[in-house]
Amino acid sequence: MALRGGWTIESRRSKLEIYLEVLQIIRGGTSKPTRIMYQANISWQPLTRILRSMVSQGIVREVDTRAGGRKRDKRTSKVYEITMKGESVIKYFKGAKDFDLEDINIPL
Repeated sequence: MALRGGWTIESRRSKLEIYLEVLQIIRGGTSKPTRIMYQANISWQPLTRILRSMVSQGIVREVDTRAGGRKRDKRTSKVYEITMKGESVIKYFKGAKDFDLEDINIPL
């Protein structure tokens, strides 16, 4: 049975694939953590660990909507935005994914 993104029930995503998917979701304009969680199809605790890791690495920025009068939603006080470093990470791994290793002749 095929799922969204070409995944099957038997296959599992790697941590890298999950991180990149979360990053692409934020890049696509989804900024609220609950919406990110639903679109990435992961539970709350792994998402919070991923977001904390990304913030600490400077890949995404956490914005407090209560500060500066940017009140968007009564239920959500934090939203996430991708940084230039995050954009670079997506470009790097997209390039690596598009790179075909079969074209390289490496003698063993």
